[in-house]
Amino acid sequence: MRQPPTPRLEWDNRAMTEPLAEVVVESVRVHMLSSQHVVLLKQTDRERYLPIWIGPWEANAIATRLQGVTSERPLTHDLFATTLAELGVELQRVIVSSLADETFHATLELEKDGHTYAVDARPSDALALAVRTGVRIYVSTEVLDRAGVEPKSQADERLQVFREFINSLDLDLDEEHREGPGSNQPPRT
Repeated sequence: MRQPPTPRLEWDNRAMTEPLAEVVVESVRVHMLSSQHVVLLKQTDRERYLPIWIGPWEANAIATRLQGVTSERPLTHDLFATTLAELGVELQRVIVSSLADETFHATLELEKDGHTYAVDARPSDALALAVRTGVRIYVSTEVLDRAGVEPKSQADERLQVFREFINSLDLDLDEEHREGPGSNQPPRT
């Protein structure tokens, strides 16, 4: 008897036909006030960033690999990468594929024997695997358009007024009139 097809779940993001942008892991940081961890992805062809809040264990897994640190025994992501290799499965790329209800979703694109498979993953796990295997990381341009952050050029323009003002000041005093740090004269008291 033939089984009915498995229904496609909302988080099942097999078809990645939309435009993608390549990114790199810029850094892993800790928000000082909340002690929350964030991985910062940077788009390779422009100044746009994607911050993704992640758990401390995944943050540590990504950061240690970025720093070139390896553990004495394999960690979970190391074990998974090794298992894929031993089974002849190649990780082709990692994609941060969607953003639903303020939660990012990722896809691992795997290849074995000429067949491609898309596996749903948490972005933190997908990124930890990507930094271990050296595969390229992509983000859906729709996700970048919704959640990406670009440095504010407007703020830079506002600061430019102050830069121009400071640069216009003629503060090049001769040595005998200088005081404080960087001069030979102690500050006046």
